[in-house]
Amino acid sequence: MADIIHLLPDSVANQIAAGEVIQRPSSVIKELLENALDAGAHRIDVLVVDAGRTSIQVIDDGKGMSETDARLSFERHATSKITQAADLFSLTTMGFRGEALPSIAAVAQITLRTKTADSELGTCLTIEGGRVVSQEVDNCPVGANFLVQNLFYNIPARRKFLKSNQTELSNIIQEFERVALVNPDIHFTFSHDGSLLNALQPESPKQRIASLFGKKLSEQLLDIDVETTLCRIQGFVGRPDSARKKGARQYFFINGRYMRHPFFHRAVQTAFEGIVQPTEQVPYILYLNVDPSTIDVNIHPTKTEIKFENEVPIWQILLAAVKEALGRFNAVPTIEFDTEGRPDEMPVYNPFQEGRAAVAAPRINVDTNFNPFKDSRKSGNHVPEEWEMLYGEGRRKADDFPEQTLSTQQAQTSLEEELNMPAIERSVQHYQYRGQFIVTEIRSGLMFIDQHRAHTRILYNKYMEQMAGRSGASQGLLFPEIVKYPMSDIPLFDGIQDDLHALGFDISSLGGGSYSVQGVPAGFEGADPGQLLADIIETLKDKGQGVKADWHHRMALVLARSSAIPAGQVLSQSEMEQMVEELLRLSEPNYTPDGKQIIAIFSHENVEKMFQ
Repeated sequence: MADIIHLLPDSVANQIAAGEVIQRPSSVIKELLENALDAGAHRIDVLVVDAGRTSIQVIDDGKGMSETDARLSFERHATSKITQAADLFSLTTMGFRGEALPSIAAVAQITLRTKTADSELGTCLTIEGGRVVSQEVDNCPVGANFLVQNLFYNIPARRKFLKSNQTELSNIIQEFERVALVNPDIHFTFSHDGSLLNALQPESPKQRIASLFGKKLSEQLLDIDVETTLCRIQGFVGRPDSARKKGARQYFFINGRYMRHPFFHRAVQTAFEGIVQPTEQVPYILYLNVDPSTIDVNIHPTKTEIKFENEVPIWQILLAAVKEALGRFNAVPTIEFDTEGRPDEMPVYNPFQEGRAAVAAPRINVDTNFNPFKDSRKSGNHVPEEWEMLYGEGRRKADDFPEQTLSTQQAQTSLEEELNMPAIERSVQHYQYRGQFIVTEIRSGLMFIDQHRAHTRILYNKYMEQMAGRSGASQGLLFPEIVKYPMSDIPLFDGIQDDLHALGFDISSLGGGSYSVQGVPAGFEGADPGQLLADIIETLKDKGQGVKADWHHRMALVLARSSAIPAGQVLSQSEMEQMVEELLRLSEPNYTPDGKQIIAIFSHENVEKMFQ
């Protein structure tokens, strides 16, 4: 039998290894930013074109590299961070594997310009697909300038499966924010397609949070600073009123490195038990510092999974730290045990009681001779003459009812069979039950309509038609409202501008994530435009960015829910009649867009059974 095992060429092996480290453009940003931090940079500029597909450029003012180091840095497992295996347990740098630059070079075209402080001239190195194309002397500033072009140009399958530009740009911004959060003393800039999206000056941690996510979030945070022999925990946790159902900013950092840790996340959730709903999320940005020898970061190439030697004790410390912050905010009721020696409370002085006599209790007079049954006129057996005339208006014939056409494909229960008939005979008189349901008489019984869900369905269809026909009417605001969104939301927000305009929003960009809202869809007068737009963005982020039709569905549903009349609002007869007519005119009136029932029938047979 012939030998079948052979060594793979270096180019193939490098591409396979690169797949673990470089998964998308955001992976390149992460690795280059970490290298800049390890180089001691004080300023880092990130420039992205076409969401990283065309080019990614990271410029830093760190210590740079010599001619030899620049060439050697692209060799696999070449690193300046460690020299032996024992160094893995005393890491103080972000990188240490020596895989990042070779992995990027294997799947892209790279141009590196770098220079050290003690050199008169720098080096310009060009690499394509892992092969050195040229290396020459260059007059460049101290530091490093990495230009990564045409990512995955030699792996068409990997390039084809990249997501949309908005998705990839959101991932890039997310990596940028993680690095910027944990390094507030460094000057960062971020530009996309020639537009400056963010410029962060050196500032305090809380100011950095405000610069990235807005002043509103920073005002909702409580400080945490706890130091023990095992670890030191610093950072911020949101107040209970900052909880939200989705989209909360939640970050853990360990020794300056971002990490995912569900166990520690559970500690924060436990501290809020009984204060916020279990389905809600509280924002937190927490920095943990521990002895490097007690953690292992060499778990995964992305280095976001960390193993802790003292995981359970740190969990308890974290829980206590969050509870202490909530206690200082008085979010948790306190129990006072030490009351010994405290003076008794003084009675409250009331000047109106001075010199007044005590108020006597009211007297109740009862007529013991009263007997309601002695008066025959009050007997329940008395039947007025011509009683049929009193109820003549209420005993209409079925022929007097107007007909309303209704068609639906939902026919799962016997109650819904009534709605599948080609014509429904219903009364023009309606009754509002408990401010939530519209009750009207039909041929087979009573029809109950949930007014909030019915209005949601009506408005949903209206907004979907407006987006399809680009015909939304806009109501101008007397004073334009300025809204600001985090940098990570800007790509998504810009991507739905045309759809928002079709709905009736009049929005113009002011730059830097700020927008001026000058008009809202008709019917939204008095609503908070900023909150309405934030709800749309969070819904799209939470459900993922799918096809355009799916975006339209989610946007229309958010707007319909926000503007639909609430349960408990009193409606006039004309308003109820209009809602019933508009609902029954739709092709699918039985259910809301998210599948909740709108109409229910209470048949005559069920009414009769109650009196048998």
